[in-house]
Amino acid sequence: MRLQDKVIVVTGAARGIGEAYAKGLATEGASVVVADLNAGAAEQVAKRIEAGGGTAMAVPCDVSSAESAAALVETVTAAYGGIDGLVNNAAIYGDMEFDLLITVDWDYYRKFMSVNMDGALVMTRAVYPAMQERGGGSIVNQSSTAAYVYSGFYGLAKVGVNGLTQQLAHELGGRNIRVNAIAPGPTDTQATRTQAGGAAKEMVKNFALKRMGQPEDMVGACLFLLSDESAWVTGQIIAVDGGQTFRA
Repeated sequence: MRLQDKVIVVTGAARGIGEAYAKGLATEGASVVVADLNAGAAEQVAKRIEAGGGTAMAVPCDVSSAESAAALVETVTAAYGGIDGLVNNAAIYGDMEFDLLITVDWDYYRKFMSVNMDGALVMTRAVYPAMQERGGGSIVNQSSTAAYVYSGFYGLAKVGVNGLTQQLAHELGGRNIRVNAIAPGPTDTQATRTQAGGAAKEMVKNFALKRMGQPEDMVGACLFLLSDESAWVTGQIIAVDGGQTFRA
């Protein structure tokens, strides 16, 4: 039980990889906050965790809103006494529009980036004081291997998440708060099936491991980065991608 007595917030946890994170953290003893705009779906995930013997609560949250993030912190600290970990997983993805950077509607682009890049900073700014009060903590941002290939504004957002991870690691290290990121490769979620269709199966031919990732494949890295096993790891982006990418 590597996370016994730890309180961990997972954003975008009502489905996909976020749901897998929430369930995996609960099995390691964490009290999990299932944070999502879809309050009903978040509540169902929390109920499934508790039915399996874990501890969880659902909290509605818009990660692009500082007010919503602050309200989440208030709710969680009142219920559990503090916050030890944060997984910034929420993103606009499954229903993402396709367009070029040079032509995408500007209002849509700003909305997209307010969630997919700025959301991690909004949540971090809201949560870090509560972590500091507990003596420190760990933050895991959700990047993507899209940061390393042409992926339009989605890839650009993930490049921003990588930079944010490294900058925040330095800003928060003196407060004993570590900041790292996981960069999943193409993962078999409903959102990816919606976006990529049959193309995903073609992509795996170029991977070292010839299959799509599963949401559960990401959980081990998340557990590691949130636990004391990674006590001297910060500012890192860990690819969990079946060998899709390799970087010298």
